[in-house]
Amino acid sequence: MALLDQSLFHYSLLSIYLIGPPTFISLKFLQAPYGKHHRPGWGPTISPPLAWILMESPTLWLTLLLFPYGQHFTNPKAIILMSPFLLHYFHRTCIYPLRIYRNSKTTGGFPVSVAVMAFGFNLLNAYLQARWVSHYKSDYDGGLFWWKFFGGLVVFVWGMRINTWADGVLLGLKREGGGYKVPRGGWFELVSCPNYFGEIVEWLGWAVMTWSWAGFGFLLYTCANLVPRACANHKWYLEKFKEDYPRSRKAVIPFLC
Repeated sequence: MALLDQSLFHYSLLSIYLIGPPTFISLKFLQAPYGKHHRPGWGPTISPPLAWILMESPTLWLTLLLFPYGQHFTNPKAIILMSPFLLHYFHRTCIYPLRIYRNSKTTGGFPVSVAVMAFGFNLLNAYLQARWVSHYKSDYDGGLFWWKFFGGLVVFVWGMRINTWADGVLLGLKREGGGYKVPRGGWFELVSCPNYFGEIVEWLGWAVMTWSWAGFGFLLYTCANLVPRACANHKWYLEKFKEDYPRSRKAVIPFLC
């Protein structure tokens, strides 16, 4: 049984590295059809809040289901380490959909096909992160554990603050009605998608906290998924608002890209 689990973890870890490049390449040419890129032809749709709840939910229920079966289940350090991951996804699964429902006037549906793909990735990633923290991580007793944890936590919290703040600005613009507007203020003066930038920063912090190939693989996949989407959003803003859109802004990484 232990050998079977090791094989499953090994191939799951390999998978998260293998799916990154094709995800990046496909999103360079074909944007996920929701939000400002919504378009027909992707099959049945459901409401965006429901889609977010369903597709993000494995990060909560699968993590909580797997964690008690790890050898470090009773180790307070393992529980503390898993907490930032659960905090992010509690917000993404429970709070963010409620914010969409209450604060926006979103009318377009969310394609079920996209939600199913996201659900599949979250199954894979929740398994990897939870199994690593609760079972395979072996340096809890090392002297550097708290240095890595608190160093990564500072980065994680900074990124989450940027992410949630940017989401709030975008939802506020939708609540005002009248179509899309140019976001202003704060990190929006530097990049078109500070919400994506904040999420990348979060998972950079997570990679430092876990100090693992699982955490680093998640960071790389996040970049493969969000950077081309940010570039597409940046291009969309430039084409829609033309001279009214600040040319000094980058797409996702301040001063770089």
